[in-house]
Amino acid sequence: MARQRWDQRFFASTRGRVVMLLRRSAHTVNELAGELELTDNAVRAHLTTLERDGLVQQEGLRRGAGKPSYAYELSPAAEALFPKAYASVLTAVVDVVREKRGEDETRQMLRSAGARLADPPAEDVSVDDRLVLAVQTIDSLGGLAEVQRENGHYLLRGRACPLADVVSQSPDACLLAESLLAASTGLRVCERCDHESDPPRCCFELRTASNGQQSGQQDERGE
Repeated sequence: MARQRWDQRFFASTRGRVVMLLRRSAHTVNELAGELELTDNAVRAHLTTLERDGLVQQEGLRRGAGKPSYAYELSPAAEALFPKAYASVLTAVVDVVREKRGEDETRQMLRSAGARLADPPAEDVSVDDRLVLAVQTIDSLGGLAEVQRENGHYLLRGRACPLADVVSQSPDACLLAESLLAASTGLRVCERCDHESDPPRCCFELRTASNGQQSGQQDERGE
């Protein structure tokens, strides 16, 4: 919900309206000024900020009756601003599996999906490098993570949950990330996420394989 409110505020702003216009097609400063009923200088100020943030780029010169003008378009990174159907689709799939197969098979499906997404590390990768891989795995999904050492083990904490929209409806979706982390790092991983905060916050306990357990095996969760 917090992300949704941010989206609504952004797209209601002048800068958000610029982004929406450029998503439809490339525009010159003069064209944007006409659409938004702003001066050319005001539009340039917004474009400068959007370029700085990596959301807008120059497409090239347009030649017409007058002086050639640069046209602007959205950068590939700007697509991340727009709502996607992934969350609603995944939530619906999880709900259907739960109704048809029950809780246990739903959890197993999510774990299997997470493992399938992973690129397993080489066997000789150090623990420190595995921790770096854990952070990179969450960040690659759109999260923002860091590792903290606590009571002889490690906690991977995320400031942003990449599956927040799904987790708010189905907390078991965290098992997908748990399994993905375990398979990507070769560490034992146990999910400790805060599902009650808005948005949910990631937290995974990370341990090295021990007591005869295979690298990458997850902790028992007592479920």
